[in-house]
Amino acid sequence: MKNKITMVLLLSSLLLTWNCTDLEENILDESLTPSTEGIDEAVAALAPVYAQAQDDIWRHTKYFAMQEISTDEAILPYRGGTDWGDGGKFSDLYLHVPTPGNAIMSDVWNGVTKHIAAAVSAISVLEILAESDPQSAIYLAESRAMRALYNHILLDAFGLVFVKDRIEDQSVILRGSDAVDYLISELTDVEGSVATVTQVGPGRMTKTGVQALLARIYLNAAVYRDPYGTPDFSTADMDAVIEYTNKVISSGEHALSAEYFEIFDDENHTNKELIFAIDQRADLGGHNRMAYFSMSGDFYPLPEFPSANGTDGPAITPDFYQTWVDANPGVDPADADPRFHKDNLINEPGCVSAEDFEIDRGIYRGLLYGLQHDQGGDPFERCEGDKYVVDLVTNRRSDVGAPVDHTLEVDFTTNSSHSAGYRVEKYEFSKESSSGRNGGQADLIVLRYADMFLMRAEAQLRKGDAASALADVNLVRASRTARHTAPALASMDLDILYRERGFEFYWEFQRRTDMIRFGKYEDPYTAKTNADPKKRLFPIPQSAVDGASILEGYLVQNDSY
Repeated sequence: MKNKITMVLLLSSLLLTWNCTDLEENILDESLTPSTEGIDEAVAALAPVYAQAQDDIWRHTKYFAMQEISTDEAILPYRGGTDWGDGGKFSDLYLHVPTPGNAIMSDVWNGVTKHIAAAVSAISVLEILAESDPQSAIYLAESRAMRALYNHILLDAFGLVFVKDRIEDQSVILRGSDAVDYLISELTDVEGSVATVTQVGPGRMTKTGVQALLARIYLNAAVYRDPYGTPDFSTADMDAVIEYTNKVISSGEHALSAEYFEIFDDENHTNKELIFAIDQRADLGGHNRMAYFSMSGDFYPLPEFPSANGTDGPAITPDFYQTWVDANPGVDPADADPRFHKDNLINEPGCVSAEDFEIDRGIYRGLLYGLQHDQGGDPFERCEGDKYVVDLVTNRRSDVGAPVDHTLEVDFTTNSSHSAGYRVEKYEFSKESSSGRNGGQADLIVLRYADMFLMRAEAQLRKGDAASALADVNLVRASRTARHTAPALASMDLDILYRERGFEFYWEFQRRTDMIRFGKYEDPYTAKTNADPKKRLFPIPQSAVDGASILEGYLVQNDSY
């Protein structure tokens, strides 16, 4: 059955066509039935729930931008004054001044609502089939869980969820406590009915995936109930976080990875730290651009692909880098914490065989080394045989002839050159993609095992149990043993835990949610001064509000927009 699902997901990615969200179809688009002649009806119903999610939602310029470029972790200036301007959609996001017309808002909204509609369509079919088919009952529970996952994104970003069980129904909009209670009810109802990750893999919503998502919702429930106020983290909510993280931890289905960066490798689908991820394997047409998004346009990571290079996208902020420095006084963060950087390539002039050529991972600082382009003949200069020249990468964009030197300072003024800012290479460049640059085939991680310990630690800490929280955080730190291990922390408080979450989950779609929960989102940081708590929620796209305008009071814009 797993192979059948894989086949249908591939077919769906090739055959599905989608219409934009509009009121005529009750806000959620319903044209979701693929051409699936000869494919089992239940599988055909489930496949569109997952198909194209990486591009519709988890694309680097969509949900990643929403969750990371709106924070102190990632900044994307107009490179060289023009590149990545894009009408100000990234800079406005970073500065906390997005408008309802910002394209990132509509991209995420349309992608998420489309997949909610796909789940509703699947549920309508599977409810009938489940009356006589046990496998369809499992798919039904899975579709409901995925509908909850997509609705959770809407709640976290826009402060609402859509409740709809039948294609012909009009969606009911819930906000605040009603929305939280709905998501919890949906997930607890299907927890015992979905498959396990051992049965279907991390690319499908499973029992531990449902439990991990429940833990995340309970952890943020106080924010969702009162998005503009000071969160009141109740004992009941924190007990639920501990309950559901304990379930995942005791399941025996997951394990912490000794090598941190293997979690984000091109072949990460079998890494046991993954609980739920967007499946990007080659046979599903995997295609993400996370590896190249931050890296220099003069950086060529693969000898086999002379046209594969970076794009000079976002850098980390000096503020985020300083958290690493502050946590490791007197020691280079690369030497202190294996999550900061992994050396794979000689960072000096020399020769490396194609077989041994592998770029560094993590955070890049200072002078950039890599494959040196030839001015003629072979795309890359060679030493002898199959060996390639590793040298200072020559800047061919703003300062021709000068080495690329990634500086700490980056902002929207003079520090916005193509080289400005330290870069992130967390996900691995694809080793098998026909393009090398765009076709990343590492699964995009949504829920992973380390977060079970750090969420449990936070719940324990908010209940006053600092000792248990410290033990959980140190357990994760001590697990990364492949190269060197970060030293154990001696104490724990909320500021230390917040900092630790930044080290563990940077570049993983989580920073905005963490900043809001820890009361950091209104803080000033590089070039950003807006302290309006009403900006915790994003504006609902104007296109959606306009489309719903004939139903008075149906879709109300968020405050301050």
